[in-house]
Amino acid sequence: MSDAADAALGEIAARQYGAVTRAQLIGCHLSRGAIAHRISIGRLIPLFPGVFAVGHRRRERIAVASAAVLACGAGAALSHSSAAVLWGMRKRWELPVEVVVPNKRRTPAVRIHVSTALAPRDIRTQLGIRTTSPARTLLDIAPRLTDRALARAVNDARHNRYLTLDALADALDRFRNHPGRRRLLPFLEAPTGPTRSELEDAFLDFTRRFDLPTPQMNVIVAGHLVDALFADEKLIVELDGFEFHRSRGSFESDRERDADTLASGHATVRVTHGRLTNSAQREAARLQSILRERRPQSGMPPPRIEASSPSSGPNDRRSITGGQTETTVSNSGRSAGGTERPGRARA
Repeated sequence: MSDAADAALGEIAARQYGAVTRAQLIGCHLSRGAIAHRISIGRLIPLFPGVFAVGHRRRERIAVASAAVLACGAGAALSHSSAAVLWGMRKRWELPVEVVVPNKRRTPAVRIHVSTALAPRDIRTQLGIRTTSPARTLLDIAPRLTDRALARAVNDARHNRYLTLDALADALDRFRNHPGRRRLLPFLEAPTGPTRSELEDAFLDFTRRFDLPTPQMNVIVAGHLVDALFADEKLIVELDGFEFHRSRGSFESDRERDADTLASGHATVRVTHGRLTNSAQREAARLQSILRERRPQSGMPPPRIEASSPSSGPNDRRSITGGQTETTVSNSGRSAGGTERPGRARA
């Protein structure tokens, strides 16, 4: 083979994680005999039927995934859990590699999915590999994930700017019978800004559990990015994880942000993971009380949530009767049943 053909083959392999197809070898003017000879001396290493490593086999999972897509022919794309790794929705590769194809076929060591309904916008190129779009990938993996894992996958994709709610809505509209559709609809029915952590996901679950208003997540207030904002009440909730707020610099920047947002008329409540999980009902009652006091006086206020004792655990439940709680607070600051009014949230 000429030096020019060698160079062309090397360029192709470099773009494809060291692999080439038989068709590409023929396109570089290698005859069947020349291909067989190179296989016999180890210059070409079979990976899948019709796909070869050039010079040496790359062991990285992403190289295996790229070769699997090449082996599945025209129109193939990485899909499901394999595509989710490329988009950063999952951290670990799983074998076999999953590939979607437009026509039924069998490829050894590859998990094949057949779809004749994919449109051009359902296929992207990510890290040099044809793969399903973020929206279609989420649709495919949704039935396999827990609620928490799915929320994290959706929000990571949005935060990384791979996914927009419009793109997700388009996919759900076109694939109405897909088993993942029902799991993803809540992200469109009650949209918020993308979350950045599991603690933020837990806070959104907390607001839904206790019928609190849906906050805006990760928005700018007075020049600062805040975790959650109840806009009508001008109340900010900062979700404090110890690992991100234990340094002196974080301590000072948190107080600087609180002062700036307070000057703009926004109060700040700081909530920890422990309070969300170990005294959820008490935390909800306190937050509801703060929201009620700050809410513009128009319309009927939402029902109160009965505060439980500080020892209440994560299995707390709401106790609401006829739109009012069974605990009423007198002017003395104590309830009719002798329970103290929840203390004022610390700024």
